[in-house]
Amino acid sequence: MTATGQDWPDLWRVFGRIGLLSFGGPAAQIAMMHRDLVDDRKWLTEEEYLRALSFCMLLPGPEAMQLATYAGWRLKGVAGGFLAGLLFVLPGAFVILALAAAYSAWGELSFVQALFFGVKACVTVIVIEALLRVAKRALKGNRHRLIAILAFVAIFAFGVPFPVIIAAAALTGALWLDRPAPKPAALPAHGHLVPTLGIGLIAWFAPFAIIWAAGQQFLLEIGLFFSKLAVVTFGGAYAVLAYMTQTVAQYYGWLTTGQMIDALGLAETTPGPLILVTEFVAYVAGDIRGGAGLALAAAALTLWVTFVPCFLWIFAFAPYIGWIGSRPRLQAALAGITASVVGVIGNLAVVFALHVLFARLGTFNAGPLHLTVPDPTSLDFGALAILLLSGVALLRLHWPLAGVLAGSAALGVAIQAIG
Repeated sequence: MTATGQDWPDLWRVFGRIGLLSFGGPAAQIAMMHRDLVDDRKWLTEEEYLRALSFCMLLPGPEAMQLATYAGWRLKGVAGGFLAGLLFVLPGAFVILALAAAYSAWGELSFVQALFFGVKACVTVIVIEALLRVAKRALKGNRHRLIAILAFVAIFAFGVPFPVIIAAAALTGALWLDRPAPKPAALPAHGHLVPTLGIGLIAWFAPFAIIWAAGQQFLLEIGLFFSKLAVVTFGGAYAVLAYMTQTVAQYYGWLTTGQMIDALGLAETTPGPLILVTEFVAYVAGDIRGGAGLALAAAALTLWVTFVPCFLWIFAFAPYIGWIGSRPRLQAALAGITASVVGVIGNLAVVFALHVLFARLGTFNAGPLHLTVPDPTSLDFGALAILLLSGVALLRLHWPLAGVLAGSAALGVAIQAIG
């Protein structure tokens, strides 16, 4: 361990503060942890922090939460990892729960719908901002750009499932992209691996035995879907949101695409990882089907199957950080996945924009080709105005996200009142 003598109150205070103030998405969260853990307290060295960050970006799931878990593990072992990870997630989880309950109770009110009219337009800009940010980091050459374009076409025009795109991008990256020079690193002892994986997998899937015995088909579907989501969440929550929206709205019919956009807008205003949007989705879907009791059960189950794997990946594979970073082919495969994520987020931006800007959408089908086509006469000029103003505020003027969301909501109310 890099630092000794940290007592538990120190960890509670530091990671509790990080959890309460972890607004602004993973970039802001990672920067805040760097300041607290490396610059101010010297609990991790710069090299250890960057190496851990690279490792967490290789894993499925929210990298900032996993980085906090890793830091706690380095300082106080497994118990420290649990403490740091939980303190990072729980404040946002409680806020999301309250927002989901309020949305379920009052979401149909005209005033609330007017607020979300503005929020939805702003959310589209937020996704575009994420697209530009990820593209700048991921698209390092023409081959990366081609992978991104093919991923966009595959999911937007042909409806290829997200896990298939991830697998194809990993294989393409491993075989086709340039690989970094190998860095010799010894494989560490792995006596902990089998028991850690065994305990983690049992904990992950234990609730399913109870759900199956109780005959709760809806909860079984919720748990299985979000468990699968936890395994394929590479590239951040924005990447997997397209897959989640497609499955939740079109396959299961739990929520509409409009409600999914509302969920993302609310999740953007809370601390913690953006993937907490899954809790919101599960709660609202459960409330629609069975009231508050089923909603709470669905939300709790979703939190469990979303974040138990995050702890599992860290506790099982953190000792291998140095060795994993030395595998050139693995690095190339992850570069392929990251490039494909750009295309997937691009699809999400287009889908959200179409649903926000047009009241009527059709489908053009030709064999395996399935294109969503808007009716130009149904263009909503109010939504377009909010989208453009939000775009200038966020992308050009770089105003704070919370203020832009609030302003967009206020504009939505004003436009709906006028006409």
